[in-house]
Amino acid sequence: MNYRVWMLVLWWLPAWAAASPCSLLIVGDSLSSGFGLATGASWVDRLGARLEKRTPDWHVVNASVSGDTTQNGLQRLQPALVRHHPQGVLIELGGNDALRGTPPGVIRQNLVTMIRQAKASGAWVVLLEAPVLPNYGKPYAEAVAKQYVDVAREEKIVRVPCFVCGVGVVPGMMQADGIHPNEKAQGWVLDAVWPYIKPKLRCPAKRP
Repeated sequence: MNYRVWMLVLWWLPAWAAASPCSLLIVGDSLSSGFGLATGASWVDRLGARLEKRTPDWHVVNASVSGDTTQNGLQRLQPALVRHHPQGVLIELGGNDALRGTPPGVIRQNLVTMIRQAKASGAWVVLLEAPVLPNYGKPYAEAVAKQYVDVAREEKIVRVPCFVCGVGVVPGMMQADGIHPNEKAQGWVLDAVWPYIKPKLRCPAKRP
């Protein structure tokens, strides 16, 4: 490719594509979409800012949608992989499944399918364990939580233990609904996730 053609390619690329050749795709629900928070205040927004400062080869693509279940994520993941060609994928889903009493085996199968799709695309995967409220009793909550442990072990991926549970027991860290961490808690949430993804932020050559 000669110099003139290369300059035209750079001119047409978005600014982040030239500066940040590696992308981290986040497929989650309201805990990652910024529900109830000011623009730019969520833990995902703060992750993007941290990456820009510390590892500028990376940028965040936030494909999280409030209310999504693992089934919704499964429907949306493959198109997102094709569109963004991420080097890493964070899956943060299952909390809404648990609110609806979805059988643990269904949650498990959806997670496994998403993980395998992401791995097949060449991306590494980190699974964020969903918080499970005690609506359906302790045995159900334990059965759901066990799926994340088992899936991560069997698929040989990193699991982040319930990443919002720590702030849930700290006064003044939750929104009025008692489910979503407030703006003050977002830094804590990011710090709960960061150690699990930091070692993976090595940016190889961008895949075509």
